[in-house]
Amino acid sequence: MGRERGMALVLAMLVVALAATAAAAAAWRGQVAVRRTELVVQRLQAAEYARAAVAWAGRILARDRDEGPVDHPGEDWARRLPPLAVEGGAVSGYIEDMQGRLNLNNLVDEEGRPREAEVERLRRLLRVLELDPALADAVVDWIDPDTEPHGTGGAEDETYGAMDPPYHAANGPMQGIAELALVAGFDAETRRRLAPHVTALPEPTPVNVNTATPEVLRSLADGIDADTARALVEARGAEGWDRVETFLRAPPLAGLGLRADGLAVGSAYFLVHAEARVGRTAVRQRTLLHRGDDGRVRVVAAGRGGLPWPG
Repeated sequence: MGRERGMALVLAMLVVALAATAAAAAAWRGQVAVRRTELVVQRLQAAEYARAAVAWAGRILARDRDEGPVDHPGEDWARRLPPLAVEGGAVSGYIEDMQGRLNLNNLVDEEGRPREAEVERLRRLLRVLELDPALADAVVDWIDPDTEPHGTGGAEDETYGAMDPPYHAANGPMQGIAELALVAGFDAETRRRLAPHVTALPEPTPVNVNTATPEVLRSLADGIDADTARALVEARGAEGWDRVETFLRAPPLAGLGLRADGLAVGSAYFLVHAEARVGRTAVRQRTLLHRGDDGRVRVVAAGRGGLPWPG
């Protein structure tokens, strides 16, 4: 009889232990579900704040176009938005002029022929960055529709077919500078050094000399060395040049024979960097905007990490 009572007690204790374990597991799952829901809500809220920041940037750019066609670093759009407190977190961001860079899609015209003046600019930029200038030929071949290697550094399907795994050249405009990872010769270090100075926009674009990096200014013509580029940046100041002709008359450019082709003092493509934090959740969004001559702003591409423009 005592043995049976002992077994009953052990069984009762086992049932209680199992019930307690089940209750603890259920409570833990409930806490996880609550936390997961909280994170989802925070992420959705942060994403909405980021989109609001992009909409704000679009309004700034539209208003700026109403004030004139010249874009320079002294304008409102070029000022970084410091962290702004919002419910549950903060929002920050800035706008970057994509036409202060060389557009890789300028290298080939609508007929599929290389624009040699643009190719030479990329070669100069590569030299400035102490990279192989022949890499410009590989970019041309990646974009142009033919199968004949361009220049001394060209690479067509014969090169890419020998890769592991094999693939083909794009034979069309680049969708973003991230594509350079597929172009022959562009290793990670080369791409890292080149990335701040190039872009891949959906149409040919001139370089805005008011926002161009010193390295891009050096790519515009032979004879623009580091000192000349610094002098040009100093000469344009915060207000920039009002016309391309004014830029071309700048004393540092005297005697260099630089032409106005492919240059501008205004821009149409801008990249908005927005970051929103809610609780412990952060959303970073990049959005490429196009602003037409009429001041209308539209979204070209948007993403939270995989955005092809600028790469």
